[in-house]
Amino acid sequence: MTKYDTKNSISITREIHWVGFYEKSTKLHCNTYILIDDGEAVIFDSGSIPDFPVIMRKVIDLVNPNQISLLVCSHQDPDVCGNLAIVEDVIDREDLRIAAHINTIRLIQHQDLKSQFYSVNNNDYKITLKSGRVLEFIFLPFLHSPGAIATYDPKTKSLFTGDVFGAIADGDWDMFAGNGFPENMGSFHQAYMPSNSHLKKAMERFEKMSIDRILPQHGTVIEGDKVQVAIDYLKLLPVGLDLIKD
Repeated sequence: MTKYDTKNSISITREIHWVGFYEKSTKLHCNTYILIDDGEAVIFDSGSIPDFPVIMRKVIDLVNPNQISLLVCSHQDPDVCGNLAIVEDVIDREDLRIAAHINTIRLIQHQDLKSQFYSVNNNDYKITLKSGRVLEFIFLPFLHSPGAIATYDPKTKSLFTGDVFGAIADGDWDMFAGNGFPENMGSFHQAYMPSNSHLKKAMERFEKMSIDRILPQHGTVIEGDKVQVAIDYLKLLPVGLDLIKD
């Protein structure tokens, strides 16, 4: 198992970097990612308020905050986007946009955010960056939020999935899926996902896509042949209501 310096950013690809927070006590690591595209940057799930100093230092090591034009919010949980108001203050640009589903926007707008909301469901579930690069959004209703989305970058075939494919790290955490995979995704999904019928539909959609890597908000990055292994595992996993007996 390769040891990574989690105190600093970690490169996933030439353009995608992990700038997340390594949480030893809870085993629930919050993975924030940044995509750097021709001088423009996009942050996926900016993280929580306690994690903000660590996350933003890693971001600033990679880019000038003013290069960040878009914040993607997969859903409204505080560990995912609790620090949005502070992040937008550091970025300090009037044209900063926050991309999310309308069901998420209705909730995060209570953070008194200044930036323009980009409702993905009102924009054909796509957004085009200045370079012409298109990011595609995938609606994942009730996994585990009514406005949950994933983001697909066709250029690198990377899928940013929020809580879907998340895992709880037992033992030593690694950046990429290894020991304990795919079973380490089990308890997290069983606690937070509503039912296998919801989860299976999403997996059936994902397996039709060309995906080189999955980047969840918790757990580890899943690459190569392990992408299908993860999909097959979650497709059959009983979760949520499936486990509750009368």
